[in-house]
Amino acid sequence: MMKNFKLSSLTVAIALICQANSSFAADKIQQEVSKDRVEKIVVTGTFSGKSVAKEDASYAISSFSEDDIKKLAPKSTAELFQAVPGIWAESSGGVSGANVFVRGFPGGGDAPFLTVQLQGAPIFPPPTLSFLENSTLFRLDETVSFMEALRGGPNPVVSNGQPGLTTNFLLKEGSEETEGLVKYSTSDYNLQRVDGVVSGQLAEDLYFMAGGYIKSSPGVRDAGFNAEEGKQFTVNITKKFDNGKFNVFTRQTDDHGVWYLPAPINVSTVDNQYNQIGTNNRQATVKFGPNGEAINVDFGQGRGWNGSVSGGSLDLTLDNGWGIVDRFIYTKGDADTYGLVPDGDPVMLSTVADSGSTASGAVTGTEYAGSTVVQQIGRWVVKKQIEAFTNDLAITKTFDNSTITAGYYHSTFSANDWWSIGNQAYHVVESGGEMLTGIDCNDNQDSCGWNYDINSVGDGSTQAFYVAASHEITDSLSMDAGIRNENHQIEYTVDEGLDGVISKAVSYDESAIAWTLGANWMFADSQGIFARISDGSKMPFFDDFRDNFDAYQSGEDLIKDVTQYELGYKLVADDYELYATTFFNEVKGDTFVAVPGAPAEVLTNQAYGLEVDFNYFTDSGFTLNLNSTIQQTEITESPTNKGNEAQRQPGWQVRMTPSYDIDFSNGMYATLYGTVSAVGDRFANNENTVTLDGYTKVDLGVIVNLTEEVQMQLAVSNLTDENALTEGDPRDSLSSNGRYILPRTIDFNVSYQF
Repeated sequence: MMKNFKLSSLTVAIALICQANSSFAADKIQQEVSKDRVEKIVVTGTFSGKSVAKEDASYAISSFSEDDIKKLAPKSTAELFQAVPGIWAESSGGVSGANVFVRGFPGGGDAPFLTVQLQGAPIFPPPTLSFLENSTLFRLDETVSFMEALRGGPNPVVSNGQPGLTTNFLLKEGSEETEGLVKYSTSDYNLQRVDGVVSGQLAEDLYFMAGGYIKSSPGVRDAGFNAEEGKQFTVNITKKFDNGKFNVFTRQTDDHGVWYLPAPINVSTVDNQYNQIGTNNRQATVKFGPNGEAINVDFGQGRGWNGSVSGGSLDLTLDNGWGIVDRFIYTKGDADTYGLVPDGDPVMLSTVADSGSTASGAVTGTEYAGSTVVQQIGRWVVKKQIEAFTNDLAITKTFDNSTITAGYYHSTFSANDWWSIGNQAYHVVESGGEMLTGIDCNDNQDSCGWNYDINSVGDGSTQAFYVAASHEITDSLSMDAGIRNENHQIEYTVDEGLDGVISKAVSYDESAIAWTLGANWMFADSQGIFARISDGSKMPFFDDFRDNFDAYQSGEDLIKDVTQYELGYKLVADDYELYATTFFNEVKGDTFVAVPGAPAEVLTNQAYGLEVDFNYFTDSGFTLNLNSTIQQTEITESPTNKGNEAQRQPGWQVRMTPSYDIDFSNGMYATLYGTVSAVGDRFANNENTVTLDGYTKVDLGVIVNLTEEVQMQLAVSNLTDENALTEGDPRDSLSSNGRYILPRTIDFNVSYQF
């Protein structure tokens, strides 16, 4: 009944949108679009790599300007993705380590169907490795001018062949005039941050931009010490020619923060301010390997990225309709993870203490009563060194009504991992709760539960040839098609147990074909529809082989096959724009592993739904953005969960962001804005036995321009201090652990532009 209701609702919604906007815009679409309206241009997803008008694109893409990003005031890169229709982003883990889900695509954590690009090239071609998803490698600052977010569409054919979501960040470029900005930021959680950016002209047709930040804070959830520290510096150089431009950039980042994890929500002292990490437990000794070797670890380091991303592009328009675009990028650094991870439900101290009653704090010596609530906390260490180089070349020939593009994509990538995870010990359940002595497994054993230690080395390469063509059948009707032939190679070895013996070895060489077919019909001025069908794949990377080694040995290729159908409606007028897209996805061969080393669950998932992106703006200064998604997911093939909904995928979500500009008589002006986000219930597990309640979150802000040069911004996130959950415990869905959204925070900044 529920599925039929959702399907009926979806059908009615599509009909109402088309009918309402056809009548509402009947007069407007006959008029010439205002010359004052800024036409939105997109570059992500185009076969040629060159820009097109957003309303002419035959796929669903959202764009966010520098001002849009400022109003959203995201605390991490992944938090910005929450503003993209069709995306469910769990940014409650802190500055790194988000979980990002694409409309109906399955996943149990990280971001398996997300690619983050910088200047049109993927930062790291594997979208997700264990303890590393793409958004961890990118930090927002004042050097970013724009972000585009492409869902589905031609994604399976272009760039790294990501069938899900591609987010592309574009850097600022210099101009003839030297200009810049200095900004100081603080908050009610004692954030101290300074940003700066400057740009200008170095020589004729040669421009520069340079900027970055330095920051420090105890974190949104106070750790008692400066748990979030970071710095970043970016340089972007652009040379312009009569027929194009050449660009090179480098971005150096060293930024980390505490990894916020699920907490025991049935304990009265635990709320959205709770933080496992604190002064009394940040340092610990971890034993590993068959000989019980030990290392001292500072778990206050959390998760982060210490490395560089450098690259560039060449974009030329040549004679006789020829054009060339080449993008290249090189990434290298460390993406380590240090965290205190809950294991199982909390218990009374008296049930585990050697004395049957009390135990003492390992740091303070405090004697805790038997009624004290304690929990096993795992001390997880993951050291990860990564490196990648990617080049994407596209050559295009343009005819009177057609274009043909031939491209060659090549990437090499590596990841060297050292893990010691598990390592459980009983801790007091309170923020920064210390470990206890007087409990046998704490004092005399390496771990109170399981542990898993590995040392692995992985190298991979992907090369792909793609050909695409588009043709304008009439002035209003066009079609495009593309095909990609990809070869994927992996060499990977794992030493499980850290005993010097290779337990798993992989030598993999497989190829796959991806294709897409689309049509775009502008049946009226600035009003049209598009349709697209795509068939792509997600190739396996290092952890896929470790988690599914038996299946690999038996001959499985471990390729996830992805089929997508899209039908979109778009309308762009003087004072509003509407993009509505219906979608159907099927993903075959998805795998879910609750705990590293545990057996993998192999699934086929299907999903259908509708996403809406609506923007309204007036001359009076009022604007409104509304984006929403309604979807139905189903596990259609599974050993045990057939017919269930996909875990952690809300059936509906809505985000509304109004904004109002106010002019004052003294020359000052201000912008009042806010965002209301509402999300429905979700299941915490594929078994659909644990429900995560829906919630509503409210954010408010004001930007005041005191002069043309001086600006202030005040932003309040989670105004009502909602105690909502983004996830349960992915390692034990039946436990009482859950991860809260971030608590209410107040941020303030003042900037000077010159």
